[in-house]
This record gives sequence, C-alpha cells and structure tokens, in this order.
Amino acid sequence: MMQMRDWISGAVGAVVFLLGFLPLSGIMKLDFIGLAVIKWIAAIAGLYLMFNSIIEVTNSNVIGWFSFGIATVVFITGLFPVLHSMGIGPGFFELSWIGRTAYNLILAIGGILLMIATFAMEL
Repeated sequence: MMQMRDWISGAVGAVVFLLGFLPLSGIMKLDFIGLAVIKWIAAIAGLYLMFNSIIEVTNSNVIGWFSFGIATVVFITGLFPVLHSMGIGPGFFELSWIGRTAYNLILAIGGILLMIATFAMEL
C-alpha cells in the first residue's frame, strides 16, 4: 500500500526534475536561481534519494543499489561546493569545473530516480 512518504518522494522528485529539465530543454530559463542554491538543492536531493534508496534496498529491490550510487554522486557534487563556501575542506571541494548545465543534468537524473522511488519503495 502506498504511504504518504512515497507520494512526497514523487512530488519532490517532480520538482527537482523540473528544476533540472526546464533549463536543459530551453523551455524556461531559471537563471534567477543562483548556482549556489542549485548546489544546495543537489545536496539535499541527493541525501533524500539516499534515504529512499536504503528503503528500496531493504525491500529487496534491485534498483535501490543503482539509486544509491547515483544518490551518492548527486550528494557529493552538491555537498562539496557547499562545504567549500563555508570554508571547510580543500580547494578541490569547490568543483568549479562543474558548470550549471551539468548541475541541471544532475538534478534531472536525481529527480527521475526520486519519482521512480515513489513506486520502488513499495515493491
């Protein structure tokens, strides 16, 4: 039976997906959202996807391990620059070589996996 956490995961996934997909497709420019905010969103979405992936794995779902791997990448690419902006960590943590387009792609993929987790957590 679908629980509220499943539907919240789907809604959060849809919002994160749209934040990444709309600028990539050229439908809507979201330049008013700063790159620093996008990095925070990536870190939080990655952490949330990690929690959902753990639930998927404990339910013996194969997609959970794949989701956990992607969630780790999304989380790290969001967390390291946020930590660097707070003065924590070496200069490598800035990840300045990752541009806005890459972050949009990361958000879109993370959003898709969060939407999949809506149903995969109950399998």
